[in-house]
Amino acid sequence: MVSEPWQIWLLIALAVAASFPAILLLVLHRRARRMRSLYEAMEAISRPRQISNSKGQVLFANDACLAFLGAAERPLVDILSERLVDEEVKDSFARLISKAYQGQNSELELPVPSTGLDGQPETRWYYIVAYAIAARQGEVFWRVDDITNRRQMEETIRQEHKRVVDLMEQAPIGFYSVDQQGRFLLANRRFADWLGRSPEALTTGNLRLHDLLAQTPPDGLDAHLLTKVENELAAVSLRRADGQRLETRIAQDVITETDGSIQTRSVVRNLEQERAAEDALALSERRFRRVFDEAPIGILQLDRQGRITVCNDAAAAMWTRSADKLVGQPLAALLREEDRPLFEQALQDAAPEAVEPSGGAGEFGEVGAFGEPGEPGKPSQDMAPSRAERPMVELRLMAPSEVTCQASLQRFDGGDKPDSGFIVHLLNTTEQKALEAQFVQSQKMQAVGQLAGGIAHDFNNLLTAMIGFSDLLLLRHRPGDQSFADIMQIKQNANRAANLVRQLLAFSRQQTLQPRILNVTDILAELSHLLRRLIGETIELKVVHGRGLGQIKADQGQLEQVIINLAVNARDAMKTGGRLEIRTSNVTTGKVRRHKGEIMPPGDYVQLQVIDTGHGIAENIIDRIFDPFFSTKGIGEGTGLGLSTVYGIVKQTGGFIFVESRAGGGTSFSIFLPKYLPVAGVVQAELEAPRKLDLTGVGTILLVEDEEPVRAFSARALRNKGYTILEAPSGEAALELLQKGADAVQIDLLVTDVVMPNIDGPELVQRVAKLYPELKVIFISGYAEDSFRRRVGEDREVHFLPKPFSLKQLAGKVKEVLVGADR
Repeated sequence: MVSEPWQIWLLIALAVAASFPAILLLVLHRRARRMRSLYEAMEAISRPRQISNSKGQVLFANDACLAFLGAAERPLVDILSERLVDEEVKDSFARLISKAYQGQNSELELPVPSTGLDGQPETRWYYIVAYAIAARQGEVFWRVDDITNRRQMEETIRQEHKRVVDLMEQAPIGFYSVDQQGRFLLANRRFADWLGRSPEALTTGNLRLHDLLAQTPPDGLDAHLLTKVENELAAVSLRRADGQRLETRIAQDVITETDGSIQTRSVVRNLEQERAAEDALALSERRFRRVFDEAPIGILQLDRQGRITVCNDAAAAMWTRSADKLVGQPLAALLREEDRPLFEQALQDAAPEAVEPSGGAGEFGEVGAFGEPGEPGKPSQDMAPSRAERPMVELRLMAPSEVTCQASLQRFDGGDKPDSGFIVHLLNTTEQKALEAQFVQSQKMQAVGQLAGGIAHDFNNLLTAMIGFSDLLLLRHRPGDQSFADIMQIKQNANRAANLVRQLLAFSRQQTLQPRILNVTDILAELSHLLRRLIGETIELKVVHGRGLGQIKADQGQLEQVIINLAVNARDAMKTGGRLEIRTSNVTTGKVRRHKGEIMPPGDYVQLQVIDTGHGIAENIIDRIFDPFFSTKGIGEGTGLGLSTVYGIVKQTGGFIFVESRAGGGTSFSIFLPKYLPVAGVVQAELEAPRKLDLTGVGTILLVEDEEPVRAFSARALRNKGYTILEAPSGEAALELLQKGADAVQIDLLVTDVVMPNIDGPELVQRVAKLYPELKVIFISGYAEDSFRRRVGEDREVHFLPKPFSLKQLAGKVKEVLVGADR
């Protein structure tokens, strides 16, 4: 029996000692169960979890961690550190690791470079949490979660938020919201900029909505309202920061929140910008209208049936009507009937699937509607022709005077709207066509002129021989001789032929002129008596002299021929009498004058007008009157060279001739000759009277002429006058003769033809100048002197004798040159 306390404690101790193994086993069993449950829980986590110590030992890693590390038994943080590239990120992660092993809990969002499923590089984001185990110094529990999807979603939300904010801030309209006291809860930057303030100044300052009103608000108006009607669209004048007014139109909604508070949602339109845009649009429309109306080409808009809906001034001018008179009319009805099929075909080419043939209904017919399949009025993209493929067609208009234009058509797609149809550009080519015809005529005239000049040159050689040998015969057959009259008839007819040749040369502008300083008044005074005899008593002659008439430089004989030809032509147009008027005047033109393809530059001119009251010239032949051999007279009544000669003389003199006439209304020829302007310091010498020279002489002359008859006559004529003659049939023969006898023969004069095969006259003179630098030269030719003068050079002294020439003219020219040389 236990009675003492110590006995009781001893018994308890013995009892506990006897039960300790059982208690220990129970505690260990419970702890093992907890550890197994914790282990199973960690393994069930699908994200990496690991326990490591500062010595680099891995104390625990779940399966997800091993999978993340590739089954490597290394600390998780070491593997992550090796994958990092950015130095700043590496430093941040190193600081987290250091804190963790020192016993501090830390966390970090870590960007780790990785490789995506497609093999492309990408960045994965991980949320790293370090839990320091307090009971075990240097041991850390690492938690790693992949937050890439969350980060991407956050970035998407951030970008969308930024776009919404940017849209709100930079929208072309203003936004704001105020509370019940009129304090700004929100204001976008656009609205603040209009007020000359910042959004922060509105939302954080002391400004209230009514403080911005340019006028005092009505009594009793709530602080958050602009008008007494809550949701009314109101025109409001606001006050900018600089005191200026801002005219706006504001729509606001009042929202009552669940807590009873009031907010507004207001949208602001800047009326000043809208008015400026409206003004700019109106200005643009006015400018476009001005450009459209004043465009140099015609522009038409046609509806789907081909009727004119819009017409500019240039197009209306082609029909000499006002634009409003053309609107509503079918364009085809305004074209010549034979051109209408071309126009309809052009419409079909502009929109081949949209336009149906007209079928000939009415004057124009129905062009057709845009009935393509699919959505009406919306052609496919390949249906509208490009600029290079727009149909072009030449059309003639039904106008008072014939107008030809080049038309360009383009489909104007307005869908189902009333303005769909065609745009037509009309380029007036009437003048171009006339110029083309003038150019063709000019080419024809040039070709005929070259032909006439060539014929005249060859004919001059024949006439030179005929006249020359007639002169040689007359030396042996004096008056009274039986053969004298026959020889004179031959010579006179040869001279008549020479006059005809001069007319051909005048037309081809290849005649030889001897220009002098002339006064047209003096020439008309001398010709007046001759003109009266030429035109007859039934025609009244009136000469009106201009005052202070300027001088001209021209060939007097040729100018007289021009006046006489025009007077005779006028006489033939007034068979039953009439009036011939000749007027002179000074004319100064400040701009280019155009007349039927002729272009007269600005300058000072002397005008000579020849006006008759005859039957006039028909319109269909007036453009041909200057053609050679063209005549309206009967057979045997004219050569057809009169007016062509006039034209050639005027043009060769440097002038211009224009004609105006209408059938039954008379004809007016206007000749413009350049006014002579004397050069300062140069005095015009008076022409000396021709001296009577002794035609005999002495000296050696080299005669070069490829025409045998001309050379034979010239050689005989000069030998008869006492000269020694060396003959050469070509330029080559002349050079050979000179080179052989350069030292033995002294040549006093070279007489050479201009046109010869191989070496012609100008080239021969240039070569001879090397042997005889001072040798005098006389050119003989059927062409004008200007045709070779430029090739010889202005500094070389040469003389000219035109073909045909007589014995006396040849000997006189040779004597004149040689006597001049002696002096």
